[in-house]
Amino acid sequence: MSNPSPSAPASPVVLDVWCELQCPDCTTALGDLAALRARYGDLLDIRLRHFPLEKHKYAYDAAQAVEEAYEQGKGWAYVEAVLGRTEELGERGQQLLLEVAGELGLDAEEFDTALIDGRHLLIVDADQAEGKAIKVTGTPTYEIGGELLDGSKDQTGLRTRIEEIADRLLADRSAPQQGPSA
Repeated sequence: MSNPSPSAPASPVVLDVWCELQCPDCTTALGDLAALRARYGDLLDIRLRHFPLEKHKYAYDAAQAVEEAYEQGKGWAYVEAVLGRTEELGERGQQLLLEVAGELGLDAEEFDTALIDGRHLLIVDADQAEGKAIKVTGTPTYEIGGELLDGSKDQTGLRTRIEEIADRLLADRSAPQQGPSA
């Protein structure tokens, strides 16, 4: 049996982003997420978590559509495209979700079918239930290293705080582990 190399890459730090695609504040957060991706690359696993808000009529459909986009291999591109058009989503709903799918070269008919048959409902419902369980109340909300950071009211300083936590967690993971002394 071989021991892992001391230079083996650290496992990525997970950043859960509780988001909904009709939320203007989530659109604002895209810049921070892009900067975090650029800084950390594969060392930070940014995971979109669904938290559709009741006040947004098409948020639940959009969450299901995102899951279909992931199934078809372009989840994050779809998230960015729809978040760039939140106001239009509020006006056009499912029509816009299908249009964006087509613009990205995805199978829009399969999107339509997925929205009708509800094949992604369990994922969306599970995310929302987990969010409620950990006290997510608005979007975007971030969870990293067990710490919840609410960006639904003010995002000032959140990226810096996420970086501080990620840096600490990555340093902890890459530090040599001391075994018990004999």
